[in-house]
Amino acid sequence: MDLGIAGETALVLGGTQGLGLACAEALAEADARVVLVGRDPPKGREAAGAIGDNAYFVQGDLADPADRATLFAAACEPAGAPAILVTNAGGSPPGPFAEKTHDDWLKALELNMLAAVEMAQLSLPAMLDRGFGRIVNITSFVVREPYPNMALSNGVRVGLTGAMAALAREVADKGVTVNNLLPGLMDTPALQRVYKAQSEQESISEDEAKARMAASVPVGRLGTAEDFGPLCAFLCSRHAGYITAQNFTVDGGLVRGLL
Repeated sequence: MDLGIAGETALVLGGTQGLGLACAEALAEADARVVLVGRDPPKGREAAGAIGDNAYFVQGDLADPADRATLFAAACEPAGAPAILVTNAGGSPPGPFAEKTHDDWLKALELNMLAAVEMAQLSLPAMLDRGFGRIVNITSFVVREPYPNMALSNGVRVGLTGAMAALAREVADKGVTVNNLLPGLMDTPALQRVYKAQSEQESISEDEAKARMAASVPVGRLGTAEDFGPLCAFLCSRHAGYITAQNFTVDGGLVRGLL
């Protein structure tokens, strides 16, 4: 299927590994130009090189609010202002509610909510001028069903969802859609940190913690990046213009809710 986004610029935050990279690869397969943002230059250059000539890497740390405007300007240099924005950031550290400090909450808000909000604000003017734009936020299944020992993510991801729901309806008649992808238990570096923490807390091996997670998923395995990217690309396509303000769970049936 021709997604209708050949030649469009896609800015993928946290796009050098895991789910962000899967989205970038799927967008590149649709002939979009992709700009990957990440903190690790060698990893970023390797990822962009593997994708091909229409991929670029820009170094930046989304956790630092002072750097975001400069980072966005740098990301626009290789291929112009983005018509597609995919927001993504590493998950907040696991741990129970009672152990999280004020500083922990502020850091989680900056990384997992406010960074996406600000980058969307920076991307919107060009999208509105063109009458076409796609914003996809990679959040988490905890938006639908809180997960144990994940107090920061359980709280902050919901905040981002509310903010993006408001934005989606403000721009719905202007050719710009805003949707969220909610990964479940995906075997990426973010989840590996979680089952490592579980293994330490419960004095079990990492393999045991990982196997227990996989067994909790109805399809019987953890998700992979390859399960994720194609849906991201479709939501960014011309075909998805009537889909906005939605949350798409990619979780192998993990969340038990009806909606």
